[in-house]
Amino acid sequence: MQQQFETLADYVTSKAQGDEVILLSFAGEESDFVRFNHAKIRQSGSVLQSTLTLRLIVNQTQSLLQIPVTGVRDVDAQSCNQGLSLLREQCQSLETDPYIAFNETVSSSNADHCTQLPNGEDLAGVICEHADGHDFVGFAASGDVFSGFANSLGQRNWFSRSSFSIDWSLYHSADKAVKSAYAGFEWDEAAFEKQLSSSTQQLEIIKRPSKTLNPGLYDVYLAPRALDDIVSLLSWGGFGLRAHRTDATPLINLINGEATLNHQLSMTENVADGASPNFNALGYVRPKRVPLIEAGAYAQTLNSPRSAKEFDEQPNGANEGETPTSVDVAAGDLPQDRVLEQLGTGLYINNLWYLNYSDRNTCRMTGMTRFATLWVEDGVPIAPVNVMRFDETVYRMLGTNLEALTQEREFILAADTYESRSTSSKRLPGALVRDFALTL
Repeated sequence: MQQQFETLADYVTSKAQGDEVILLSFAGEESDFVRFNHAKIRQSGSVLQSTLTLRLIVNQTQSLLQIPVTGVRDVDAQSCNQGLSLLREQCQSLETDPYIAFNETVSSSNADHCTQLPNGEDLAGVICEHADGHDFVGFAASGDVFSGFANSLGQRNWFSRSSFSIDWSLYHSADKAVKSAYAGFEWDEAAFEKQLSSSTQQLEIIKRPSKTLNPGLYDVYLAPRALDDIVSLLSWGGFGLRAHRTDATPLINLINGEATLNHQLSMTENVADGASPNFNALGYVRPKRVPLIEAGAYAQTLNSPRSAKEFDEQPNGANEGETPTSVDVAAGDLPQDRVLEQLGTGLYINNLWYLNYSDRNTCRMTGMTRFATLWVEDGVPIAPVNVMRFDETVYRMLGTNLEALTQEREFILAADTYESRSTSSKRLPGALVRDFALTL
């Protein structure tokens, strides 16, 4: 796809007239998808697609549109010519925008991270073999994702990455299931088998009669996927420059010194080890790492070009929404095999669900437990726990009440496939938290 993009980019950018600047963003994928039910293949297919976003900037106005790329040069050239004509017409009727920003310093790059992965048929065969005998319900995606950028100033950027993600539930009955996943850049059948084995062990526990808890404070272990739900909600406005400058961030009390996070907590936007491209749609190359939280203290914001211009800061390659796409939470000191022992008596929470802010200004979140929440006594899982609602602030969960983070971390690749496969990822430990508030 790289040659296809570069050929089209050279053609389109040569059409710039006068003071026009043309920016192109390319997105493509070659992916295999398989859906499972009862550990059998229910649907399979492959997707080969690519799109090109044209952005025209002239006289402090801009307009953009997206077109599908067919791979047929004459067809794609005609679509781009028609698109440019439409954008020129639109720009003539637009008001000027003082915060238009794009990279005016040519910063070209080429990063090819494609590796050999099992094709969809082979991957499905392995999954069916290991999941045989269980009601395995899930979805697998694998293949290559591509991103490109070009502008009429001469800049060219290319990024490609092979990845896979298997997201599944082992279903028991009614609302009882164990949800898990395995994702990465290099396939390891033994690692998948280990993750699946962990799910089957939890499945045996949730077959037991459920325990109902009274509202109150409980010691809990938040598995990486439960922590993922919390970090994902925190990322909605938590780290963006605009949210910080307008006091809209849920971390406002951390910024002004009214609350703190635990010194064990460090969080980074780690593009170098993630699945997202190392440049954005306006041509800015993203730093390999941007520290967001360092030893519990606020570090830096994610600065989109537009916000950076408005608030007189330097852009650091953030997307328009200024949300992290490659979150990396540093590991702690607690070995995974000692989690239950150190938890003692409390809850092992595999996943959380339906999270939202109950008080955004104090970073208070509410949500539900779901999927293999287990009652543990003296370090031994005893029974599944009926669904409960929690209501907690991040400053307690990841601040005063955070006892330990695990040494081992899980790589979590978003399983979203809206329009295309997501490249958002997280690398997270588990978290041992004391006095976690369950409300009903």
